Amino acid sequence: MVTKKQEKQPIIPRNCTTQRGLALLGDEWTMLVLVALENETKRFSQLDTDIEGISKKMLTQTLRSLERDGLVRRVVYPVVPPVVEYSLTCLGKTLKTPIQAVRDWSEEYIEKVEQARIEYDQQDKSSLQAEIMALVQQRATT
Repeated sequence: MVTKKQEKQPIIPRNCTTQRGLALLGDEWTMLVLVALENETKRFSQLDTDIEGISKKMLTQTLRSLERDGLVRRVVYPVVPPVVEYSLTCLGKTLKTPIQAVRDWSEEYIEKVEQARIEYDQQDKSSLQAEIMALVQQRATT
């Protein structure tokens, strides 16, 4: 009796909504810009001051991307010198709760994650290396 092997479907298929959403928010600066705009409209210079470590180029790119995605509104006032303000759109405001959940989790658990990394990095890897060398030698003799 011949049976067809059932193809296992991925739990998270390529280009699913979850992947697309994580790609939207998963870079280093996007969530920080959204947090900085969470409660008020701000100018570029205010954002630059509020988000420590971000370069002007990266802030500009992140704001443009968020504007393109419909999460941030950019308003240019026709004065000299030009005044530009950024704020969250209605769509952008829908991210407040999930971002706050990530912030809350980070406050509670990030130190435990960092400690786990330190412990992992300090583990004695010599036994693992010895096992690997034994396997390599075993394969070489067969």
